[in-house]
Amino acid sequence: MKILTVFLTICLLVLNACAGIESAKRPSGSSSNPASPQAKATDKLIDIVVYRSHTCGCCKKWMAHLEDNHFNVTEIRTGDLQAIKEQYGVSKELSSCHTAVVEGYVVEGHVPVYDIQQLLKTRPKVVGISVPAMPVGTPGMEMGDEKDAYDVISFDREKHEQIVNRYQGN
Repeated sequence: MKILTVFLTICLLVLNACAGIESAKRPSGSSSNPASPQAKATDKLIDIVVYRSHTCGCCKKWMAHLEDNHFNVTEIRTGDLQAIKEQYGVSKELSSCHTAVVEGYVVEGHVPVYDIQQLLKTRPKVVGISVPAMPVGTPGMEMGDEKDAYDVISFDREKHEQIVNRYQGN
C-alpha cells in the first residue's frame, strides 16, 4: 500500500511538472494575514499533495483555501490516513484530519497559508508544521465569527516541537 501511494504521488508530481506547473515563491509585500489575496496573477503555483479520508468535508474547504492562494492541490483520498501520518512522522499529539506534503515538508491539519509560505521561505530543518486537532476558526473550520486560540507547531525527526505562530481566539 505504501509503495503504491508513493508511486502515485510521484506520478502526479511528474504530470504536474510536464504540464509546466512550477513551484512558487511567496508574493513579496504579503502581509501577515493568513490568507494573502494580494498575490499577483503572474505568481507561480506551489504544488501540494493532500492526503485525506473519503468522508471529511472540512478538508475540501482547507484545500479551497490553498487554491485561493496560489497552491496547486493534488488530492489523494485514502482509507488508511494513519499509515500516511506514520510514514511522514506525524505523532498522535500533532495529528489532525489531513496530511499534506509540499516541497519536502509535511503540513498537518488546518494550517493557514501564511504559515506554509513562511515555512517555504525560511526552509528550517524540520519535518514540517502542524495545527493539531481541528480548532474552530482555522482555514476550513470556519463557524461564523467563532475562533479558538491555536498554535502552529513545527516538529523534527527527534520529536522536538516548537511553536512558530500563535493565533488568538475570541
